[in-house]
Amino acid sequence: MTQQLQDEFDSSVENAEAWMKAIQERLSINDNTKGPRSALEARLRETEKIRDLEPEGMLKMDLILTKADAALHCVSEDEKHKVLSKLRHIKALWEETAIYITHCHSRIEWVWLHWSEYLKAQDEFYIWIHNMRVTLEPDIELQLGLKEKQWQLSHAQVLLNDVLNQSVLLETLLEEAASLFNRIGDPSVDEDAQKKMKVEYESIRKEAQNRVKLLEKITEEHKQYSANVNQFQSWLNGVTERLNCCIGEATKSSAEDSLKALKEIAKNIKNGAKKLKHLENQCADVIQNTSPLGAERLKDELDDLRKALEKLKLLSREEEQRLLKIQQSESAYKSQARQLEADIQEFRKDLQKLENDLDPGEGEKTEDELVAQWRKCNATRAVLAAEESKVERLKAQLKELLRFSQDVQPHADSVISVIRDYQSVKGKTSKMSADTETQLSRLFQNPLQSFERWKLTVQMLLETPEPALDQIEAALAESSQFKEKLMTLQLKKDLLNNILGEEKAKSFLEEVAEASKEREILHKSLLQSKSKLQNLILQHKDFDAAFAPLQKKLFAIKAKLDLENEPQPNLLGKKTQLQRLQMIQDDLAELAIQMEEVEKLVQSNATHRHEMNQLTSDIQALKRSLETMIQQTEEHVQKHWVFNDKLSDLQQWITATTEKIGSYQSADVKQGNESRVADLERWLAEFPDKEIQLHLVEAHGQLVMENSSPEETAHVQAELDQLKESWKSLKEMATGLLKRWQLNRPMADKKKITFVDSRHVSGPIFHCLDLNHKQEKTADGQRASSHSKLLHDFEEWLQGENTKLSKILAVNLSSTEEIKTRHKELEELQARVPDGQRRFEDLLHFHPVIGNSEDLEDLRYRWMLYKSKLKESMSSPITRSSEKPDRFRKKRSGGMCSFLHRVCWASLPLQLLLLFLLLLAFLLPLAEKTHSCTLANNFARSFNLMLRYNGPPPT
Repeated sequence: MTQQLQDEFDSSVENAEAWMKAIQERLSINDNTKGPRSALEARLRETEKIRDLEPEGMLKMDLILTKADAALHCVSEDEKHKVLSKLRHIKALWEETAIYITHCHSRIEWVWLHWSEYLKAQDEFYIWIHNMRVTLEPDIELQLGLKEKQWQLSHAQVLLNDVLNQSVLLETLLEEAASLFNRIGDPSVDEDAQKKMKVEYESIRKEAQNRVKLLEKITEEHKQYSANVNQFQSWLNGVTERLNCCIGEATKSSAEDSLKALKEIAKNIKNGAKKLKHLENQCADVIQNTSPLGAERLKDELDDLRKALEKLKLLSREEEQRLLKIQQSESAYKSQARQLEADIQEFRKDLQKLENDLDPGEGEKTEDELVAQWRKCNATRAVLAAEESKVERLKAQLKELLRFSQDVQPHADSVISVIRDYQSVKGKTSKMSADTETQLSRLFQNPLQSFERWKLTVQMLLETPEPALDQIEAALAESSQFKEKLMTLQLKKDLLNNILGEEKAKSFLEEVAEASKEREILHKSLLQSKSKLQNLILQHKDFDAAFAPLQKKLFAIKAKLDLENEPQPNLLGKKTQLQRLQMIQDDLAELAIQMEEVEKLVQSNATHRHEMNQLTSDIQALKRSLETMIQQTEEHVQKHWVFNDKLSDLQQWITATTEKIGSYQSADVKQGNESRVADLERWLAEFPDKEIQLHLVEAHGQLVMENSSPEETAHVQAELDQLKESWKSLKEMATGLLKRWQLNRPMADKKKITFVDSRHVSGPIFHCLDLNHKQEKTADGQRASSHSKLLHDFEEWLQGENTKLSKILAVNLSSTEEIKTRHKELEELQARVPDGQRRFEDLLHFHPVIGNSEDLEDLRYRWMLYKSKLKESMSSPITRSSEKPDRFRKKRSGGMCSFLHRVCWASLPLQLLLLFLLLLAFLLPLAEKTHSCTLANNFARSFNLMLRYNGPPPT
């Protein structure tokens, strides 16, 4: 046995080494980037084929590792060193081959992509050259005005910037061409092609620069003229504003100042006539480069300026005559206005002095300060009553000024302002007097209000079952303070009579006496509570010392349990997790024993009893959670073990069957004996059961992946995919052998066997048909009708059974009776399974050879999964209620055609969305004209792929 394993290992190593050397020879032949594009593409396809063979090499390496592992367990120590040496050698050779495959394919693919991207960029460059020539060929058009000329210049500058920006693309293209020429040596990227692109680019750049210079000159000339016109218009507006300031009664300056201003305005008007003449000469030059309509607008603009200047001259003469009349009445008005202002200032000073004396200051005041402030307010009110005559005198002086034509509004505002100040000081004095009286009353009431709040607090403190000692001590200190305050109020009887009056003062003193009596009663109660608390403190210390370690241990157990919520990567991890949970369960039991000892220290203390009850509740909740986790972990381990066992059995059967059928591939069927035919029929008869077992393995794999980590899920999925591939290969091999056997056997001797591939029906089901082909065609219609009826009846029966099972599992179990009821209902469903199996076998028996087999496949798979789900429910009475029947519904496996059909349907919305976005991207440039700033700014072509790679090759 040892020698056989050694030989198998050596044989697998030799085969793998020969295969790797053959791959390296093929790679060395294609490892070249020189030559035309067709040759480079051919080498790229060849390297892709070699790269696709890399999984085959990985399979060979896996086979070697398997053989090596088996050999290492059986050979001696000396032989182990040889096996390990060969294993290291073949691993190194495989790593070298894999790296060579990747590097060779990447190198050729990079050069091919580089060439393709260069050709795309080159085509876009020549398209840009053609578009720019079409844009720059027409002559410059005359524009309407400065704005249009600036737009025309801006458009030309955009074109020039586009041309200059294309130099970066040109340099990139030249660099890429030189790089490609060094790698491929193709004439399409030699120096002549590079010089041709440079010459065409330079011609476009010069033409764009000349156009920009000419447009800059025309635009600057018009811009200077427009600036001069705007400057003249601004001057004209300024002179007009200055003249308006001197016109009418709205002026605030004197008549003499207005006359001086009018003389200066007349001088400016004469200078404006010279400026207008200069503008007319400059306008003639601008009109030469302007469109006819624009020239007409320029002439109209000059005519408007000329008319405005003439109108300004006329207004200046009329205003000068009017101001001479106004100058005479100003002197009398000024003397009376000065006297009024002097009286207002003197009265305002007196009011300010009184207001300053009323300043109450910041911060809270004492009782003596409040009394002094109240007396000051009464004195100020008497002074303000005497100042009422000055207010009437100021009103009479203001009426005298109204006789003049000048504006007396400022003086009226001053009089109104000083009257408002008088009223403000008067109101402030009254308000301060009332506020002072209110503050004095509140000052006497504060001790009683504070005592009422303190009394409620103390009563609540005394009603508390276990008050705090520091709170009682603080209440006793406040009681002493209230005693002093209440005695002080009783000594201020005379002061209270003066401020509050005799009746209010008497009532207030009675309230103070009643409060003193209540304080004495509360003070005695606080002293009694303080004595009781001091006795209870000694009992609390022993309980706290024993209770704290229990809490710490409970928190530690909770932390350990929280760490076990993560999914485990494999079966070993799940078993280890189960052991850790059992250890945590032992720790929890030990904690319960310790709690029984601490409960002896709890006597009649309600706080201690509440803490112990809370801790017991936490432990019970933690215990239930731990039991649930242990049960779930045991289920996960059981499911994983069942999956591994069933997967291993099916893999061994597929391997053995593949080897047996493979031994008949090269044999001549005509020369075979009847025993081989019998063996082949026996193997083919096992296919339906094994395919059912394959779907069971898939269902168990799905259950394992639901409770595993992402790494383990990927591993299980890979094993399932590999199993499906092996199954598919085995079916294809069996199909080919059967067809070859049927073709070679004599028609009179062979028995017709129909093999239906799983790509069309649910698994390889073989039907034995009659020898008479004509009779079979006659019976097809009857079989199809019987099959449809049986299919419909069985589907309705299975749907009803599955609905009953889902309702049973959806009920939450809370008692033993409910568990027994569920088990009884499951047994009833299990008793009807043989009847369902008989119906399904009848359905398979009458299934026609030609028909829609996808419905039958789905129905068969649902029947198989229903039996699996029912069996699991029988073995585990407490089933999770959150499981849904859709979880066991099989996706249709209609082979490659059905798979492509599902992929196309799934990707159709995404394809439509991408197509719509691409259409919008191409329609955006059409919103502008053919030659616009949008296109010149490269916005439309920003959706095209460009060369962006500037580094070395990826190899």
